[in-house]
Amino acid sequence: MSLQWTAVATFLYAEVFAVLLLCIPFISPKRWQKIFKSRLVELVVTYGNTFFVVLIVILVLLVIDAVREIRKYDDVTEKVNLQNNPGAVEHFHMKLFRAQRNLYIAGFSLLLSL
Repeated sequence: MSLQWTAVATFLYAEVFAVLLLCIPFISPKRWQKIFKSRLVELVVTYGNTFFVVLIVILVLLVIDAVREIRKYDDVTEKVNLQNNPGAVEHFHMKLFRAQRNLYIAGFSLLLSL
């Protein structure tokens, strides 16, 4: 997995962790209020809008790139005669699998960030 997809997957895991943390029922509302009124959270909120817009743009570009890769490798076996080289068919299926995996990672990350 390349560096950009590793970063997106790490961001997805962090989002899942944050959502699960917010769903914990035994943390009292007073504790959440103290956490959300802290100076660190206020600092994040001041710069959060810019960060959020940049993040959404990056994730949308990665989703578009993944869709482009899927379309590129989707009909390769029909366009090119690969009967003489069976290893090439497996290679294109591997590339298609990676493109689909990248689409799922970027799509779920974009969904959770919204």
